[in-house]
Amino acid sequence: MKKTVKLLLAVLFVYCLMMLSSKITFGAETANTSSPAVKAANPPAGFSHHYATVNGVKIHYVTGGKGAPLLLVHGFGQNWYMWNRLLPELSKHFTVIAPDLRGVGESGKPKGGYDKKTMAVDLHELMKKLGYSNINLAGHDIGLMVAYAYAAQFPNDVKKLALMDALLPGVEPVWSSVKAGAWWFGFFGMPQSGEIVSGKAGLFLTNFWPLVGYVKNPFTDAEKKEFIRAYSVPGGTTGAFAWFGAFPKDAEDNVKLMQTKLTMPLLAMGSQHFAAPFLADHSKLVATNVTESVIKNSGHWIVQENTAQVQKDLLDFFLNK
Repeated sequence: MKKTVKLLLAVLFVYCLMMLSSKITFGAETANTSSPAVKAANPPAGFSHHYATVNGVKIHYVTGGKGAPLLLVHGFGQNWYMWNRLLPELSKHFTVIAPDLRGVGESGKPKGGYDKKTMAVDLHELMKKLGYSNINLAGHDIGLMVAYAYAAQFPNDVKKLALMDALLPGVEPVWSSVKAGAWWFGFFGMPQSGEIVSGKAGLFLTNFWPLVGYVKNPFTDAEKKEFIRAYSVPGGTTGAFAWFGAFPKDAEDNVKLMQTKLTMPLLAMGSQHFAAPFLADHSKLVATNVTESVIKNSGHWIVQENTAQVQKDLLDFFLNK
């Protein structure tokens, strides 16, 4: 109860900050000082930016490396750049593809299609367009939900799957329990929330990130700058919040999808201070071959809060024959 009250007070605090700082603009997404004049971040050496139109939407992605394809799917509050620290090492073993999901950054921001089955089709069509029919797949946060929907719809096209520090809408009993305490699920899913935050992505994100983290200041200045820029692109907050608005549809879809359990190896990677207590058991409700990874001394932003262990555990999992 105390935790729930604390979280509710936090959202009121963030909202008040937004109201006090300047007038809220409704309608089209507006820029703040963080974007869009700010140039998009560059990937590491050997990686490059690309675009493809698939499933009726433009998808921006970064790719590089050599070897079997590895698709990395980001979550809320971040974009493709969340993987930046891992790309140099992963690219020694895999051809890595890190897209921006529909709704954020340089990817398209259509009015609909934010249910995770449709977002998974975006990425499946991208893989087909790139000539990849059998991939390794990892997703964090919202990306976890998209990665599951990808594997559940196209199980023959996924060799291994890593689900990282979140949960699946509709998969009980964890779903209702977490949703009840996560105020942002409800707030972000409100139809006008993206417009409320429009033009205030920097203010909002810098207040939100610590609420679900454990390590103090886990992001570099470059990471913060890029994440804020990606959500300050016109339509960015509206599109990203639509991921949450689609949760009721996702829950309906997952109840059906989980009737056929995944059989490919699945890594349930949870942070010690958020998803680890439930993610492995949660994953076993939808899959038969689950391995657990507990990321020590970490909150939700596992790639930044414990980069070394995340990199090691992902490589151990995907390279293990």
